[in-house]
Amino acid sequence: MPSRNPRALPPDLDPKAVPDHVAIVMDGNGRWAGAKGLPRNKGHEAGEAALFDTVEGGLDAGLSWLTVYAFSTENWRRPAAEVRFLMNFNESLLVRRSHELHEREVRIRFIGRRDRIPGHVRRRIEEAEALTAGDTRMTLAVALDYGGRDELARAVQSLAAQIREGRGPRRIDERAIARHLYAADMPDVDLLIRTSNEFRISNFLLWQIAYAELHFTPVPEPTREPTRAAPRPAGTGFPGGGA
Repeated sequence: MPSRNPRALPPDLDPKAVPDHVAIVMDGNGRWAGAKGLPRNKGHEAGEAALFDTVEGGLDAGLSWLTVYAFSTENWRRPAAEVRFLMNFNESLLVRRSHELHEREVRIRFIGRRDRIPGHVRRRIEEAEALTAGDTRMTLAVALDYGGRDELARAVQSLAAQIREGRGPRRIDERAIARHLYAADMPDVDLLIRTSNEFRISNFLLWQIAYAELHFTPVPEPTREPTRAAPRPAGTGFPGGGA
């Protein structure tokens, strides 16, 4: 488990109350830009700064995993120009930031389908994952072309194929299914955050958030403060911590 940095935490926050895995639905980039009279793309660009502020906050707090929803399986329905921008933006973000994350000992993982991702973006994904594979301070998982239902369907299809070939497990249980998810080593989510006053899960990490606490904030993604876990009321704890 990454070490906590007590100096980076609010004075009234017990480091033991910080969750190990936080997941974020990054929402509101377009609305933030619209409210300022800017193109939607400017909102996505501003969201990058907020994301990396959050990464820094996660490192300070000692998070083990931070998972962010970058592009859903449903986002292909957006205007073609916006989809192209988002794919190219993710590629340029990897070029700009992967070495910076590596220096901070952050492992980069991508979860989601890869067959529909443009080849030049896939290459950057593979390069970033290879570069940071040995980093252990924190894992930043980026959900790209991801859908929770799609992940579960593909896991079951993979499991069924193994069984047909005689290579499957003797028993189909939760562990068997979990081993066929995009990131079999991903721990359950302790805290799910969604920005921009939306109160939906939006098909994100449906398996992993089974026991997560949910926090919805009205603040849009580009203006969110760096993530810090809120102090917990006495006698409560995050799932997985025995409470």
